[in-house]
Amino acid sequence: MSDAEARVRRLERILEISRELTSTVALEPLLEKIGVMAAELTDSAGSSILLRDMRTGELRFCTAAGVPPGQLADIAVPIEGSIAGTVLTSREPLIAPDAQADPRHYGEVRQQSGLEVRSLLAVPLQIKDRCIGVVEAVNKQGGQQFIQEDVETLMALAAQAAVAIENARLVGALRKAYDRLGQLDRLKSDFIAIASHELRTPLSLILLYAAVLRGQLGDASGTQVEAVQRAAMRLKNIIDTMLNLRYLETGQMDLAPACFDLRAEVEGACEDYEALAETGGVELFANVPDGEVLVFADREKVRVMLDNLISNAVRFTPPGGRVRVMLGGQGDEVEVAVIDTGVGIAPEELERIFDRFYQVEDPMTRRHGGMGLGLTIVKELVNLHGGRVWAESVPGQGSRFVVALPTRVSPGEV
Repeated sequence: MSDAEARVRRLERILEISRELTSTVALEPLLEKIGVMAAELTDSAGSSILLRDMRTGELRFCTAAGVPPGQLADIAVPIEGSIAGTVLTSREPLIAPDAQADPRHYGEVRQQSGLEVRSLLAVPLQIKDRCIGVVEAVNKQGGQQFIQEDVETLMALAAQAAVAIENARLVGALRKAYDRLGQLDRLKSDFIAIASHELRTPLSLILLYAAVLRGQLGDASGTQVEAVQRAAMRLKNIIDTMLNLRYLETGQMDLAPACFDLRAEVEGACEDYEALAETGGVELFANVPDGEVLVFADREKVRVMLDNLISNAVRFTPPGGRVRVMLGGQGDEVEVAVIDTGVGIAPEELERIFDRFYQVEDPMTRRHGGMGLGLTIVKELVNLHGGRVWAESVPGQGSRFVVALPTRVSPGEV
C-alpha cells in the first residue's frame, strides 16, 4: 500500500470515527471510545485523555487505554512542569521521543499504573479559544518514533473529540438540571397536597361557625361575619384551584362524562357572577340559542372552565364595560366564547397566558387578583376533553377566549 493510499484510508477512518463520536452522548463511554481510537490511529500501545477540572483548574486522567481501569483516576497532573500541562497552555502538539529523559514527564503516572512510558505524543483538546484537555498517544508500536503524520492524525481526532466531549458535558448538565426540576416539581406537588389537606379542616370550621353565627345573630351580625365568609370562600377557591392543577399534572383527575345541556351551564355561570359584575360596574349577559345545546362532557369540569373564564373577564373589565358569553355550534364542535371590553392582552403575551402562574401584570404592581392558574386549568381541562382553547385580543379594546368541545364523543373515548 502506498503512502497516499494509507493516508486516504486513515482520513476515511477519521470520518467514520467522527460519526461514531457524534452518536455517543454519555461522557464515560465517549472518552473510552476516543482513547481506543487514539491508540488505533497512531499505532500506539496505549493512550490517555486528561481533562481540565473546571472547579480546580487541574488536569486529571479520565481514561487510559492499555491501563487497568481506575488506576489513573485519582491522579491530578500539575499544569506547571508537565508534558500535558505544557500542551494545555501552549495549545500546540508535542512529541517526547524519550519521555523518561524529559524533565517535564510526570513520574507519578508510572508509580500508579506500572506503565513505562517510552515515547509520547500529546495534542490539545480545543474548542475555539478554549482548551479543555489533552489527548496522549503512548509508546509507538515496534519501537518506532511518532512522526508528523501521527501528529496530524491525532490533531484531527482531537478536533472531533473536543466537540463531542463538550456536547456530552452539556447533555449531562441538561439531564441533571431536568432531574432537579423534576424533583422540585414533585416537591411542589407534595407541598400543595399537604398544605391543602392541612388547610381544609380549619377552613371548614371557619365556614361552619361563620354560618352558625350569621344564623344566630341575623341582621345583627352586620358585615363582619359576611366579610369572614367571603375571605374564607376566597381561600377555599384558591385551595381548590391548586388541587385541580395538581390532579391535572399528576394525571389523577378523572372525567365523569355525561350528556347535558351546555346552555343551562352557561346561563347558571353568568347568574353566579352577576353580583360580582354589578359590584364592578360591568354588564354581564349570556347570548345562547333558544334550543338545547347538548354536549357529552364532565359537567363539573366544564363549570370550572366557565367559572375561570367569566371571572377573569369580569375582573379585567373596567367599570362601564361589558362581558358577553356566547354559545354556538361549529361542525362537530360546540363553542363557548367569553368576550369582554377589558384591558386586552399584548400580542406577545397571548402565547403565554395559559402558562402556569403567568401574570400579564407585574406581580409587584398589579391591580387585579388571582394566582395565574385559572387559564392553565382551563387549558388542561379542555385538552382532557379532547377540545381546543385559544385567545384573541386587541390591547385597550378587549379579549375573546374560545373553548371548543367535541359534541359527539363516546364514553370509551373520554
